[in-house]
Amino acid sequence: MKVNGQHYHTIWVKEGDDSIVQTIDQRVLPHQFEIVDLKTSDDAVHAIKDMMVRGAPLIGVTAAYGMYLAGLGNENLQEAAQKLNASRPTAVNLSWAVNAQLAAVQGLSDRGAVIAKLLENAHRIRTEDIEISKQIGEHGLALIEAMSQYKSNETVNILTHCNAGWLATIDWGTATSPIYHAFDKGISVHVWVDETRPRNQGANLTAFEFNQHGVPHTVISDNTGGHLMQHGMVDMAIVGTDRTTIHGDVANKIGTYLKALAAYDNNIPFYVAVPSTTIDWHIKDGLNEIPIEKRSEDEVKYIQGKADNGQLMKVLLTPETSNALNYGFDVTPARLVTGLITERGICNASEEGILQLFPEKR
Repeated sequence: MKVNGQHYHTIWVKEGDDSIVQTIDQRVLPHQFEIVDLKTSDDAVHAIKDMMVRGAPLIGVTAAYGMYLAGLGNENLQEAAQKLNASRPTAVNLSWAVNAQLAAVQGLSDRGAVIAKLLENAHRIRTEDIEISKQIGEHGLALIEAMSQYKSNETVNILTHCNAGWLATIDWGTATSPIYHAFDKGISVHVWVDETRPRNQGANLTAFEFNQHGVPHTVISDNTGGHLMQHGMVDMAIVGTDRTTIHGDVANKIGTYLKALAAYDNNIPFYVAVPSTTIDWHIKDGLNEIPIEKRSEDEVKYIQGKADNGQLMKVLLTPETSNALNYGFDVTPARLVTGLITERGICNASEEGILQLFPEKR
């Protein structure tokens, strides 16, 4: 995608110096655009844990490059893998990418060969993620086209939650990819952008993306979606996922479940954009088996924004002595999901539906 007219991916190896991996610091968007150097596996762990990078696909690719940096630093790769895997528990892409790196170098003893293979495989994971997001967009485009035709080419109003966009992947995004494909094709779309408390990834990141691309959108408070649905102002919802079970249960940013309930009550299609890398093929019961990250209460108690003097500042919202609870994700049961948009097509949120698209996993 483009920032101020220049094309960027979200993570890359620095041109002219392959000992440095560079990424965009998403903590300061939309008010500042800063590129950060990652030089060690600890830098990669910090970037993931502190949400300099976020979004399941980008977390996975960052972990892959973290393993490469561990190789460059002559670290024990098993120990580096444990550090990276512990940085955030919910996104299955993280462990998937780390394990892919370990498997890629299994049997190699020459340090130079190990480093070369880790870099090659990280590049491969990165390239594949771009293609997966692009294909999700192409399949999801058909849903938006059909809705546009149903509405006699009037504007299609889409609700999304959190940021499942370019900034959560390498390019295109997951939930946003169908929107970008539709907009680029000339279909009239408008997006309701949930602010997504407590870190406001919708208000900060999704809105930033849509501004850069020119997609019409309106930022709303998290509690507004149900009202819009009741009054016929939402035609469909498309959200992302950090982990999806083989039965079709979806773990996504906290608040997704409430939007799915509202959509179900108002007969509004609720789709989830699912890269196959986010499917956990080993668990079935999302509510009881997906680990839900509990983050610092300060993310609830404080908020960051741009002051009148142009500086970023953090302010306290609550009484200092009040406790706060901060779950990062919730689980939407498969019964509330209209369909899963994958890189291989659209399927029902069920084991049979998923396995029809991925028969090799039977």
